[in-house]
Amino acid sequence: MANQDFMVYNTLTKQKEVFKPKLPGKVGMYICGVTAYDFSHIGHARAYVAFDVLYRYLQYLGYEVNYVRNFTDVDDKIIRRANELGEDPLKLSGRFCQEFLDDMNDLQCLPPTHQPRVSDHMDEIRDMISQIIRKDCAYSVEGDVYFAVDKFPAYGRLSGRKTEDNRAGERIAVDSRKRNPADFALWKASKPGEPSWDSPWGPGRPGWHIECSAMSARYLTSSFDIHGGGMDLIFPHHENEYAQSCAACSDSNISYWMHNGFVTENNEKMSKSLGNFFTIRDITKRYHPLALRYFLMSTHYRSPVNYSISQLEIASDSVYYTYQALFDSEKALSTFREQQSAKGGKNAKAERLTSEAQNCIKKLHTDFQIKMSDDLHTNDILNGALLETLRLMNKSLESLKKKKQQQPSQFHSLIALEQEVREVMNILGLLSSSTYSEVLQQLKDRALKRAGLTEEDVVSLIEERVQARKNREYEKSDQIRLDLSAKGIALMDLSNETIWRPCVPVEQEHLVEPVTTHVLQNKLVPPVSKCVEQEQPAGPVSPLVQLEQPVEPVGPVSPLVQPEQPVEPV
Repeated sequence: MANQDFMVYNTLTKQKEVFKPKLPGKVGMYICGVTAYDFSHIGHARAYVAFDVLYRYLQYLGYEVNYVRNFTDVDDKIIRRANELGEDPLKLSGRFCQEFLDDMNDLQCLPPTHQPRVSDHMDEIRDMISQIIRKDCAYSVEGDVYFAVDKFPAYGRLSGRKTEDNRAGERIAVDSRKRNPADFALWKASKPGEPSWDSPWGPGRPGWHIECSAMSARYLTSSFDIHGGGMDLIFPHHENEYAQSCAACSDSNISYWMHNGFVTENNEKMSKSLGNFFTIRDITKRYHPLALRYFLMSTHYRSPVNYSISQLEIASDSVYYTYQALFDSEKALSTFREQQSAKGGKNAKAERLTSEAQNCIKKLHTDFQIKMSDDLHTNDILNGALLETLRLMNKSLESLKKKKQQQPSQFHSLIALEQEVREVMNILGLLSSSTYSEVLQQLKDRALKRAGLTEEDVVSLIEERVQARKNREYEKSDQIRLDLSAKGIALMDLSNETIWRPCVPVEQEHLVEPVTTHVLQNKLVPPVSKCVEQEQPAGPVSPLVQLEQPVEPVGPVSPLVQPEQPVEPV
């Protein structure tokens, strides 16, 4: 367990609190799942990536986590969609449950301990409704059963709403048969053509809210540690869950209610009902799933994330930078590791690391504990200590290339840095089971797709540019590079060849001056127009217009968009 107290924001108390599970060493966590009637969108990805990070971090802290995430496979929306398609509602929802699982696998969300479906838990749902009726907190009207909010004085405690401010708390219009407009359905009488189950109140199906209360109690008991979901679920869904669970069982007690922020587009919430959403599948066809995960984690989980192509491009470039650094490190260390193995495998920890590596690793450890224990600030990790560690890895690689006499401490430092990066990435869910080279190729393939090019197209343009340079057609050579960089393809001239890598597309009119955001790179040649010596950036920058000079890349770099015209040295 970490020494730092783990603080989480509790929606119920409206403040950060020290996380203390009910049972030492064990955590019960219930996250509301999808209503399975269509492909899941990026808003769903936001929620389940956020709580996957929580799940992973709790495991890292040493807890045994019972993580439950449900499927709503019985619902009005499912029935409507099934009627539109002429499909059985349960078959439709079953199909989209599997599509959701495929999306979660792509996003590297770990499978929960349990993934219950409403249709498999009718007994638990009926039993809980009966308990609520016996407590005189619900009433039956013509086969429907409603929860009586007036019988639960604490109604509104979670959301902060007053009872008189509430309406139905339902997904349907207010029913005049209700005693109070805020009363909500626990059981709905069957209608022709809809799936139904027998009950003491007649055939029907459960209301939306009772499902989660019954399933969470089934797998976690009525008292557990964490209940989570999107902020849109605070009211009515979680408010109603809170009320009916407490009414059914006086011992019901959920310690922490946690909620993630929305994904917005133009400052408007993104959702299926508003019709302004992008499916996870749509996005991952064009951007690597790791890039989408990185994008979502680049903002604190409780803050809104504004969806934009430019931010996805930056996230994709950051993932490429990370995996290129790991790939280069693995390649540089392969011979050294073989030599160590032949010598009987010296203990790397016994070797003295460079002071720079020691300080960097210490800072990564410290920052990781501080930021993650403070309500999961993944954004600060990605943009802070992790990025600094990657920069030092690239600096170490460059140093190894230049020095004729290579010290064991340099190799052991690089090994230690790589191990630290891998550990942090694993906890954050960014470490793929694929090889580094496979991930890099997957990122390149998607960059080509976004650019509307093939690998052969890029190779052909590189050859055309080489020939143009031989013919001293510098304007043509420049234009090829500019055109490719505008499409997200960066050309890099090495001592004996030109290679390419994905980059953030750059509009040509913005190429002249540096911008301190966007593409990650390690080494730049100063622009021709600047006679003063410039400090070489080690972090995110945009491409510069530069002299055509061969540059040895140290890890991934941004496009060096440069004029081909020969310039007198200054």
